[in-house]
Amino acid sequence: MPAVAQPRRARTARLLRTLAVTGTGAAVLVLPLVGATSASAATPAATTVSTTPAGYPNTLDGWIRESLAIMAQKHIPGSYNGIYRNVMRESSGNPNAINLWDSNAAKGIPSKGLLQVIDPTFNAYHVAGTAYNIYDPVANITAACNYAAARYGSIDNVFGAY
Repeated sequence: MPAVAQPRRARTARLLRTLAVTGTGAAVLVLPLVGATSASAATPAATTVSTTPAGYPNTLDGWIRESLAIMAQKHIPGSYNGIYRNVMRESSGNPNAINLWDSNAAKGIPSKGLLQVIDPTFNAYHVAGTAYNIYDPVANITAACNYAAARYGSIDNVFGAY
């Protein structure tokens, strides 16, 4: 029986088959080279990052950093770690958190915001240059840190409900 002529496989197909057999680790390293015509990188998709009016990221990290900048201007002591630790304990990072069950809530003045501040404390320790909204993350952090500085020396010295 005569041999049937088989079409010659392309060199790339043979290389890919060999790489697939030898393992995906090698394939991952070599495949980008197969068929590459230039050394350009892919352009990442455009994403919209929300920012505060001051230009900080509209995230817990951004709120803390913006508060620290205001605190530095107003000479209010406190550190990123001290604020973060207290925020996590008080609200788990939820700027809309409200405590409707403690003694303050029973008196009609529930604790609110990232650092669970009551309205009279927020009003007494509000820092100029921040919003007059207790749920505003930067205003809440900054007022709470101002209160903690007056009462405990710094938010860094607060390790429980305050």
